[in-house]
Amino acid sequence: MSDTTPDIIYTKVDEAPELASASLLPIIRSFAAAADVSVGTKDISLAGRIIAAFPERLTDAQRQPDDLAILGELVKQPQANVVKLPNISASVPQLVGAIKELQSQGYDLPDYPEDPQTDAEKQARARYDAIKGSAVNPVLREGNSDRRAATAVKKYAQANPHRMGDWSATSKTRVSSMNGNDFRANEKSATLAKAATAKIVLETADGETVLKEGVSYPAGTVVDATFMSAKALGAFLADEIVKTKADGTLFSLHLKATMMKVSDPIIFGHAVKAWLAPVFEKFGDRMKALGVDPNSGLGDLLDKVSGDAEIMAAIDAVNAERPDMYMVNSDKGITNLHVPSDVIVDASMPALIRAGGKGWGSDGKEHDTNCVIPDNSYAPIYDEAINFFKANGKLNPATAGTVQNLGLMAQKAEEYGSHPTTFEIPVDGTVKMILDDGTVLHSHKVEAGDIWRSASTRKAPIEDWVNLAIERQKITGYRSIFWLDATRAHDAQLIAMVKPILEAKGVADKFQIMAPREATRASLETITKGENTIAITGNVLRDYLTDLFPILELATSAKMLSIVKLMNGGGLFETGAGGSAPKHVQQLQEENHLRWDSLGEFCALGESFRFLASAKGNAKARVLGDAVDTATQGILDNDRSPGRKVGQPDNRHSHYWFARYWAEALAAQTDDAEMAAHFAPMAKALADGEAAITAELSAGQGKPADLGGYYHTDPAKTAAVMRPSATFNAIIG
Repeated sequence: MSDTTPDIIYTKVDEAPELASASLLPIIRSFAAAADVSVGTKDISLAGRIIAAFPERLTDAQRQPDDLAILGELVKQPQANVVKLPNISASVPQLVGAIKELQSQGYDLPDYPEDPQTDAEKQARARYDAIKGSAVNPVLREGNSDRRAATAVKKYAQANPHRMGDWSATSKTRVSSMNGNDFRANEKSATLAKAATAKIVLETADGETVLKEGVSYPAGTVVDATFMSAKALGAFLADEIVKTKADGTLFSLHLKATMMKVSDPIIFGHAVKAWLAPVFEKFGDRMKALGVDPNSGLGDLLDKVSGDAEIMAAIDAVNAERPDMYMVNSDKGITNLHVPSDVIVDASMPALIRAGGKGWGSDGKEHDTNCVIPDNSYAPIYDEAINFFKANGKLNPATAGTVQNLGLMAQKAEEYGSHPTTFEIPVDGTVKMILDDGTVLHSHKVEAGDIWRSASTRKAPIEDWVNLAIERQKITGYRSIFWLDATRAHDAQLIAMVKPILEAKGVADKFQIMAPREATRASLETITKGENTIAITGNVLRDYLTDLFPILELATSAKMLSIVKLMNGGGLFETGAGGSAPKHVQQLQEENHLRWDSLGEFCALGESFRFLASAKGNAKARVLGDAVDTATQGILDNDRSPGRKVGQPDNRHSHYWFARYWAEALAAQTDDAEMAAHFAPMAKALADGEAAITAELSAGQGKPADLGGYYHTDPAKTAAVMRPSATFNAIIG
């Protein structure tokens, strides 16, 4: 990193985490300055990435550098030190919403072209498509993931167990998935013996179409290819709607239409079409002319057809015959199928399981639910968890052990890097992956509408992941399980690489290899006994499990310690999940109360300072980091986390207490007398000012808050809302 690069990069993101940063970042910078530590920012927000994509259309004052690309290079440097907050992985409706907001603020941006025709529209669509979905994480994650509950957080959860919904053995809640012709069933996988470049072609009766070319892989890369049958998907969805009606349960669809930005929005669209099948059969052409795209969801569809009384009547008639639907917001009539990004499987399923298998219906009450997860690759983890709790009752957070996770995610590992090689097939034919030497690596016979995709995982990240697991198991002694299914094509390739490494290191007896269903049961049995385990998983399971188990153990995944040991030596410190962030922003806008809990930021911050101390020999940074842990413990011990309701202390109050406990810890420590002397007056001022500060922080609650935007807020307005205490601001400086 250059001499001008800040010691710590704190990412600028979106929604609730970014609002919290407006309050927390000035505190961090004030404290860090005492150790000669500089803290800079890089804008990886959705709005920032949109602005960076169209510099030629904007004024000098409006232009922004491509901070994501800059940060993508920084994380490859050995002294990289990045605190990464959760950003929006945008679905199309979110992307369109951000574009419209920026346009209203005077940014000359093109509309998002739903059906690009001209060269200009195609170029704009290509730039916008590069921003959709998991555009950020694959760029920054140049290392594998070590996620676990911080010791202080776990102890607090055990001492103050959260409410868990009761499970009944007679619960009708279940997981339903396709029994064939999905991504899991059709997967093929191979490990490349030498470096290769591939092209992906569709061969039809009329000739050959190149879908993608110039896809390069180093030697040792595991390359997968698979597809989901559109016909099988449609039949499955139609069947589950009928079964749900017969069972008297809620119909719910659980996908990841943000991260899986090509495949899952298409699957979501199939569900919208299945739900309104009679309407599409009768009025499909008319709806298309009105601009209806089922992939954008039921909410967008209803907006487009609202002026057509005949179609609206047909929709009402179909809805009357359908089962009740799982609701995102029953008060506002927002269903599971309204917006593809509203129900994200890794957050929605754990919340439902924690609630005893209950989902919210249109009547505002909880009901048993049919959880539809079409692809069978990872659905078994949720199915097995539900079966376990039906048989054994709810988990007791007061006595439960913990599931840590080591996730293979470096260098775009597995599905999340597959967007450029995912296609909706236009006509019947055969898709082939052909290497530069003419070898046909993979081949699938497909039909129009099928979703075909390829993903890859490089050898170096796999080896790093296994070695990280060996290191972590040695440190903890915990039961350690590789979640790999020998009957799945991709996993079989990984097992063939994992076993020799374990045997060569003489530790094969310390690890188990289990398919996800069996590993889920083993892990639940382990933590129910109060013991601990390490789940060693691929990229998608990493994402799913680091929500599932923390939500069961801690009530939230936002409080996880998430360390990414970058492969070139740097550190990326992630701060937890942002799935509930939109609701937090809405509450702030309506009643000036932000319930976002910054505990994840606190945990990441301590690790970041300690990493800096080791990387740069800055002893004062270590003192700061250790004091962060003391302050975090103080937040937990004294119950200073934000309350959910207006009138209770919120995020801003928790930041005051964090600053106070941090200053008090620094004043009390004996490792650095200069630091103690520096922070003693601040600690006293923060304590003496408690009454004035907390009153000033509470003064505006209950009234609407003007941020000047949602995706692209006004900095001055946001600072006024998030830093309302003049007394506190003066002390911090």
